[in-house]
Amino acid sequence: MDILQYQSDFLSYLASNKIIREPKNLYEPIDYILQIGGKRIRPVLTLIASDVFSGDYTKAMPAALAVEVFHNFTLVHDDIMDDAPLRRGNQTVHEKWDINRGILSGDAMLILAYQYFENYNPIVFQKLAQLFSKTALEVCDGQQLDVDFETRNDVTIKEYIKMITLKTSVLVAAALKMGAIVAETEEEQAQHLYNYGLNLGIAFQLQDDYLDTFGNPDTFGKQVGGDIIENKKTFLYLKALEVANEDDKEKLHALYNENQENISAKINTVSAIFSANKIPNYTHELIEFYTNKAFESLTPLNISDTAKKGLRLFGENLMCRKV
Repeated sequence: MDILQYQSDFLSYLASNKIIREPKNLYEPIDYILQIGGKRIRPVLTLIASDVFSGDYTKAMPAALAVEVFHNFTLVHDDIMDDAPLRRGNQTVHEKWDINRGILSGDAMLILAYQYFENYNPIVFQKLAQLFSKTALEVCDGQQLDVDFETRNDVTIKEYIKMITLKTSVLVAAALKMGAIVAETEEEQAQHLYNYGLNLGIAFQLQDDYLDTFGNPDTFGKQVGGDIIENKKTFLYLKALEVANEDDKEKLHALYNENQENISAKINTVSAIFSANKIPNYTHELIEFYTNKAFESLTPLNISDTAKKGLRLFGENLMCRKV
């Protein structure tokens, strides 16, 4: 299981399938967002799944590209909703062009993603399309919950985990299962891999939440403190309300419910409260919990011990990432 090889081959496939057509004002933003980097975790997972079940990952390239195009579509629209200035250290699509272009180019990306499934036989196509439609709707559910939480003061940690499961981890899980579907694996085996991805996706998002506040802006690729600026009810915020003293709780409530003119001061104050209440430690503990839960789904998989070890190492690396 050579992750660098998967990434390299996928990037070559991506380059050979550049979307260059008219009208360029529609397709230039698509090419831009797909070319400015990213970890390519989801398409790599699709290739891994196909490889461990069939020994051939190249046949999963169209499905992997569908996953990557869909993921980037969600980012384009997510950045518009968050009014985010940076993505992967570069201008977001709506900042580089405009909001209308971001909306329409994003819509086109969603349709393009479905078209890549046309490379497969009817049975595989149907299974991929069914999983993809289910996942796409769940991502929308999660995004709406995320928006709803911004104006609620009674969000629970359980509700938050449900939201990130829908918004983030179902796509990680689906990426894996799509590779298993391309390999024409039994449904039960494919579902075990889906469960591995589901829990790994939760851990991934929790790590993203941590990095959003405590990450290095030079390596994180997004605006550090963006969740605080947007009053996102992340695990860090919710856990702080659970364990902090009354004074810190009042400060957090005020900072998340009032218009703050000094954004830097808000970020620094919230970060200091999180640190004082050991929120980074609580976050890392929960990341480890869901990562280990993901590893439990590897046991019933009918794949080689080497493949299981590779999937475990992949999850461990995600726990320690800085970007």
